[in-house]
Amino acid sequence: MTITNPIRRVAVIGAGPSGLAAVKYLLAEKCFDQIEVFEQRSSVGGVWNYSPSSSKKGVSTPVPHLTPHEPVEKPVWIDHTEGREATFVSPLYDRLETNIPKDLMRYSDKPFPSEAQLFPTHWIVKQYLEEYAEDVKSLIQFDTQVLEVKLKDEALSTWSLKAKCLPTGIDTTHTYDAVVVASGHFTVPYVPDIPGIQAWDASHPGTISHSKFYNSPEPFQGMKVVVVGSSASGLDIGAQINEVSQGKLLVSQQSESYLAAPPNGDQIICPEIIEFLPPTSYDRGIKFADGRIEEHIDAVVFCTGYFYSYPFLSSLNPPVVTHGWRTMDVYQQLFYINHPTLVFPVLSQRVIPFPMAENHAAVFARVWSGRLTLPSKDEMKAWEDSEIDVKGDGKGFHLLPFPMDADYLNLLYDWAAKAKPRPGLSNNGQGKLGTQWGERERWMRAHFPDIRRAFVRRGNDRGEVKNLAELGFNFEEWKRQQDDH
Repeated sequence: MTITNPIRRVAVIGAGPSGLAAVKYLLAEKCFDQIEVFEQRSSVGGVWNYSPSSSKKGVSTPVPHLTPHEPVEKPVWIDHTEGREATFVSPLYDRLETNIPKDLMRYSDKPFPSEAQLFPTHWIVKQYLEEYAEDVKSLIQFDTQVLEVKLKDEALSTWSLKAKCLPTGIDTTHTYDAVVVASGHFTVPYVPDIPGIQAWDASHPGTISHSKFYNSPEPFQGMKVVVVGSSASGLDIGAQINEVSQGKLLVSQQSESYLAAPPNGDQIICPEIIEFLPPTSYDRGIKFADGRIEEHIDAVVFCTGYFYSYPFLSSLNPPVVTHGWRTMDVYQQLFYINHPTLVFPVLSQRVIPFPMAENHAAVFARVWSGRLTLPSKDEMKAWEDSEIDVKGDGKGFHLLPFPMDADYLNLLYDWAAKAKPRPGLSNNGQGKLGTQWGERERWMRAHFPDIRRAFVRRGNDRGEVKNLAELGFNFEEWKRQQDDH
């Protein structure tokens, strides 16, 4: 499938890790007349912009929360001496460290500082993204929220984009030949509908919350707490709350996380909650799937993830969001099949996002500059259908646990490398190339749950750990052992 309309003007929604990578690879094609980035926050970094606890106070989500179809997110206005600032609640919390080692997390052309700890704090990641963005900041319109993106011309696959300047409230509408949706998927929380949860929430308002609004363990001092979910954030938040909560933390999970440490008896692991018990008969009681009943619960924190949600794309037909567990009508987890001038980088989960953002950008920038072509619409649809047959039409569709993520990352790299060379581009006309994982990266990816556990075991000294060798992980040694066998 060839995109017939020459692409000259490209809009990028979001200046987080995916949006920044998109700009770099679009620029590297030396083919587009205009690249404009719309960022609703006042700085780059997207989800890596930390929201202070003051911006999370009094902000919550309905209980239960079951729909991805939310309106465009409203800003939280914070007053400073120099004026008002529009901020958006980020799921980052005060003591968050990455769960990915910095050698794997990096962009191909920018290492993390050697003095940064092995699993960087969110402050270090934010600084890293600021530096990465330095040479493209002039293309970013900050404090500008995209309200609507709709198909302008069906035949040409062009787009009309309406955006609001938040400080002035002025809307503008422009036309683009292609749009990169790099707005992320950590905005609309999911809180499950468990029997009795609504009545319980009404009787004990504020006791049920979502990890998006968590900032630090202090508010849970001396409380009896249940943390629901076994994601990376669930494990981390649970461990923090456990330091201050009353008794052992209750952890409710359907399955164990691959990042979990071996049970050491300092938490009580329970199956899923099957009922929030009637307030008339129990004192803040909940029942677990194994029949266990716990009362006097002071707080329940749901670390149950987020929906895919694009309120500005609500007019698209076929829609890109229905149930919200995946983005619909996408080829290779990236191109909107009906109009491949719309792309969704890094939809995938259980992946390493920064290199994935690069390799996605390397592919769509080459397709849009005419150096790569896509299969026919029918073939793209057949690819999606075959993925659904294997992984289902829900959350599993975008999950790429190792080694799938490594194989997919290299598939994207090889795909971009097949582009027709063009005089004037870097790498002898090949253009900017992304991240290719060799044996060392795959070894690191396979072992990083163990590496992360070893890092956490260092306790308060872990900030001194700068590289893998300091934790006893040595690729060359491992490889020697493999060769000896």
